[in-house]
Amino acid sequence: MAAPTNTFKQALIKGERLIGCWSSFAEPVAAEIMGTAGFDWLVIDGEHAPNDIRSLRDQLMALAASPSHPVVRVPVGDTALIKMVLDIGAQTILVPMVNSAEQARELVRACRYPPEGLRGVGAGAARATGYGSVTEYIQTADEQICLLLQVENRAGMAALDDILQVEGVDGVFIGPADLSTDMGFQGNSAAPEVRATIADAITRIKAAGKAPGILGTNDEASQAYLEMGAQFLAVGIDVMLLTQAARALAAQWKAK
Repeated sequence: MAAPTNTFKQALIKGERLIGCWSSFAEPVAAEIMGTAGFDWLVIDGEHAPNDIRSLRDQLMALAASPSHPVVRVPVGDTALIKMVLDIGAQTILVPMVNSAEQARELVRACRYPPEGLRGVGAGAARATGYGSVTEYIQTADEQICLLLQVENRAGMAALDDILQVEGVDGVFIGPADLSTDMGFQGNSAAPEVRATIADAITRIKAAGKAPGILGTNDEASQAYLEMGAQFLAVGIDVMLLTQAARALAAQWKAK
């Protein structure tokens, strides 16, 4: 039995547009609820949400029956951490703060078994292999791993063309909040200079044959990124969805 087909990766290769959302509660029940909403993909956030390897695993389990594909964002591009995340069953990894082609190459190697990579061979008793039931996992896993890199500061933008030449990088995700802050706009990703930089990056990513992605936290930004050509677009964050709806509901009824 081979590793499961990564339908998210296949959709990116075909050029399909995929709409997603951030999952930041770090709770399996919240992830399961998000998995019923109809998004193509969901980010289980290990960078800014209070996740550990067990909570990441539990959210992958909660989404196993969902049509929404789980993308695990690791807190940092660490080889040992990526190995653990792959072993718990993640097939798509999002790595923040990638600033060079050398870093990108090391991340590709972290996601692949030897001799092409350096992923540790120890998933026989792990969730990724169905606890040993996926007998051809080692032979077939590499081609089903989808590696997405975040480019989100001026250094990363300067190195973008080199990063895009790295074989094994499937997509590049622009981080608008970090990018705008690094550019001196303190999180204002709507600043014209920031928007121009994002649009240029998306164009370059597409021209290199990679999939461009980004997060919009309001309708105006999401529409703008869509028009720029974003292929995998996140259109919200679950925590923000709850807070906005709850505050609006409270204000509505307290005003009566």
